[in-house]
Amino acid sequence: MSTSLEVRSGDAQLAVKVDGSGELPWLILSNSLATNLSMWEGQLATLCKTHRVVRYDARGHGNSSAPDRPYDFSMLCNDVIAVMDSLKVETADILGLSLGGMTALGLGLDHPDRFNRVICCCARGDFPAAAIAMWDDRIKAVSESGIAAIADGTLNRWFTEVTHRSRPKIIDHARSMILSTSSMGYCGCADALKGLDYRRRLPAMRKRVLFVAGEHDLAATPDAMRDMADATPDALFKVIPAAAHIANMENSGHFNSVVSGFLASH
Repeated sequence: MSTSLEVRSGDAQLAVKVDGSGELPWLILSNSLATNLSMWEGQLATLCKTHRVVRYDARGHGNSSAPDRPYDFSMLCNDVIAVMDSLKVETADILGLSLGGMTALGLGLDHPDRFNRVICCCARGDFPAAAIAMWDDRIKAVSESGIAAIADGTLNRWFTEVTHRSRPKIIDHARSMILSTSSMGYCGCADALKGLDYRRRLPAMRKRVLFVAGEHDLAATPDAMRDMADATPDALFKVIPAAAHIANMENSGHFNSVVSGFLASH
């Protein structure tokens, strides 16, 4: 059974869904840039066996509102805290991918009293100057021509060529999520990504962290994520085979096994 609600967080109205038994511990799922909470549909059956699962659309995405930019990670993290407070969730585990994975790191670092375990997937801890310039280019394209301007390039980065050829339903779902993202929301969250600066703080992390990389991810490469895991005390690192950036959709079986195994054993 799924329950839908709206939560106010500062200047944003956030769309939230809750699934699973009320007797189970809480797990928050945080979506990537240009997706929405439906990106986690392939995980629900597995995760609801052990957790009460909270999904939400990041500000500017899905059915959440898109306040004026800029956004930053403090704001994105506070949105999660607002959702938890609305649901009277004292502590939870957090699972995020890409933008959501970076948000998960920020929550573990800045709100350690509210989180038990952190799962950071297909994400980075910071961006080099060349990547920041890339975000400027994408912001310019979306501002001038709308979100459709970056759809094809994004899909090419998100999934392997094999998936593009053989699994059109996944590509169609992903495209629909991209096109439903507001230009303001995309550009606002891209502003946050330009200011990402968690890598240097990872040695101070005091939460148990699992880093998950897609084998073929060119955005948050396995090498970059392994470096983040090495910098984080007692962290674990896993690679999802046959997957690029949106690894939970492209290889959900292996992804679910890795995530549920971590949650069960730690």
